[in-house]
Amino acid sequence: MPLVISIVGKSSTGKTTFLEKLIREISGRGYTVATIKHSHHSISFDDPSKDSWRHAKAGAAATMVSSTTEIQLVKPIPRELTTAELARGLGEDYDIILTEGFSRGDAPKIEIHRKEAGPLLDMATNLIAVITDEPLETAVPQFGLNDAKGVADLLEKAYIKPNLERISLYINGRQVALPPGSGRFIQAVLQALEYQPGRAESIRELDLRYHRP
Repeated sequence: MPLVISIVGKSSTGKTTFLEKLIREISGRGYTVATIKHSHHSISFDDPSKDSWRHAKAGAAATMVSSTTEIQLVKPIPRELTTAELARGLGEDYDIILTEGFSRGDAPKIEIHRKEAGPLLDMATNLIAVITDEPLETAVPQFGLNDAKGVADLLEKAYIKPNLERISLYINGRQVALPPGSGRFIQAVLQALEYQPGRAESIRELDLRYHRP
């Protein structure tokens, strides 16, 4: 699964502004970036005048609208999904996924802090850096509000590069940690498949899925 980093902070601290700068900096280095925005409100991509709305009302469990340049998916969910579940839905095509919000999630977090907003968030666990306009007493690295380059350096060295080659296993929708040494075994199998006589295309991604009602 691509690495997920959550940009968190109190309201009006500049999360979106800094996230835009960070996206430009990381994508400018040649990495592919996806984003997930958290919303406390219901989301609607449809209206009664559209055929997809009629499909859903007729009983379709999910509806996808496809064009030559983009897709939209309308899919009711029984509960709010975790960042890991959302990331899996995006797929493996990205080097990093940046989320805005999800301060209560498990993903590593970078908090945007401004002096007038008061202390740091209490619920933001797994904090790896703070973007701040004042010095703080914290053990994690601190960066200025405009230092997207410094934050990108941190993410590139400690998180993006070590995760560029990865093997992910999911069972019942949840990612499962592979036993020690199994990664080398799976890589050996893939290499054996890759170098079969007559195969011109190297293996970059392998997706094995099993479904039982």
